[in-house]
Amino acid sequence: MNAVRSDAETFDAIVVGAGLAGMLTALELRPRRVALVSYGSLGQWTSSAWAQGGIAAAVGDDDSPALHAADTVAAGAGLVERRVAARLAADAPHAIERVAALGVRFDREDAHYALGREGAHSRRRILRAGGDATGAELVRAIALAVHASADIVCYEDSRALDVVLDAGGAVAGLTLRVAGDVRTFSAPCVVLATGGLGGLYRFTTNPTSSRGAGIAIAARAGARLADLEFVQFHPTALDVAADPLPLVSEAVRGEGAVLVDARGSLVMAGVDAALDLAPRDVVARRVFALRQANERVYLDARHVAPDNFPERFPTVFDACMRYGIDPRHEPIPIVPAAHYHMGGVAVDLADRTNVPGLYACGEVAATGVHGANRLASNSLLESVVYPERIARDVAARTFARVVRPAATRAYAAPVPGSDAEWRSLRDAMYAGVGVERNEAGLSVAIERLNAIGDASPSDDVREAAVVGALVAHAALRRRESRGSHMRTDHPERSIAERHRSYSTLADARSA
Repeated sequence: MNAVRSDAETFDAIVVGAGLAGMLTALELRPRRVALVSYGSLGQWTSSAWAQGGIAAAVGDDDSPALHAADTVAAGAGLVERRVAARLAADAPHAIERVAALGVRFDREDAHYALGREGAHSRRRILRAGGDATGAELVRAIALAVHASADIVCYEDSRALDVVLDAGGAVAGLTLRVAGDVRTFSAPCVVLATGGLGGLYRFTTNPTSSRGAGIAIAARAGARLADLEFVQFHPTALDVAADPLPLVSEAVRGEGAVLVDARGSLVMAGVDAALDLAPRDVVARRVFALRQANERVYLDARHVAPDNFPERFPTVFDACMRYGIDPRHEPIPIVPAAHYHMGGVAVDLADRTNVPGLYACGEVAATGVHGANRLASNSLLESVVYPERIARDVAARTFARVVRPAATRAYAAPVPGSDAEWRSLRDAMYAGVGVERNEAGLSVAIERLNAIGDASPSDDVREAAVVGALVAHAALRRRESRGSHMRTDHPERSIAERHRSYSTLADARSA
């Protein structure tokens, strides 16, 4: 067992996670002294760095924040918090200028931003960088700013373990593993920006290390969780032997690519009036249904940018070519894959949790803006809007003097999960808590997840099994189909179920 070192270092704030949301939060908290805890190198192996499509903002002449908010509400299938969506859309243009001032190089047409369109958007409002490498460009620029800041102390290749609370239940610091040592840092506030949980699924476009660790840390501290059942599956992950799967950006469909079967027939005809630009849950279910019937589905982009596809979509083109697929001359095989978690740690408009001093930002947070089905490209937007709000809230609050926390828990040396354990866990999630769910499948998944967690010597596997069980229990409780949550045994929406759902750690083992 590793004893916790008592020489606790004191910070004004600790940010856990060094994707876009975490790094921006650390920057916004300056000139306070901030510890930035990163699982790997800054910005690396994060979903935000891999984001292709872009970032949504009403900056076009024919657009407005009101239209953006209305599209967000419509996509969320009745569960979007309207005031949250209105505030996010209103703050979007300012946030774009703020990150541009930090060095983000958005694509432009003359003096104006080049704007694309994606599914369920009524206007062209998607800003991009590098064609389809928007996330990478955002992360590049923000990481440079972090490295240049003397106020931010970076702890790379480190792992957050637990939030430490004082006697009154408020944040007093964080226990983490740094270079093999378990240490405790003191701080009056901790911001969790740890990303999502797509790595719990057999097919995912997320880093496989994205397994909901922030949800588990928050839950152990007593934070409420919200909307855990809503997991968005991207309908067009590249169907190849890779893990995680490369993403074929929705932007390709936005420019006219269509979904077809092996015979070349349009698979979205008669399914939705928006055809291939229908909301992601609609498209994902259609693709999933065809694959369940042993039919492969393809994205035909041969007529999209025929003269400059590699320049227009360099990330997609490179991914396809690595697996011997030339999208200029042949359809792209695709499969639905876990892509984004609408649920997470319940927060308010300032990203505060119910635990004093604990915040959550980015995909790990459940702000209420995504409802049951996130509108495309609102995720990067959320990650650039909320950090400034957190910083304002921290500046406005008076925190009690921090007493060095005395952690009492002993931590065992880390034991990695075996390949067999992870495969079993991820198969259970995709089969039972995937694109389509039902009571029998969810019950089997919960039983399997609990058994995997109970048998494993690995803290990582046990924690992932708990998070998976929390998602499955939330899905079991919602006896309807809404947005990304499809229950084959309850295929209709229910007025009685038109509400957000909330969970606590105890629900992982509830009957």
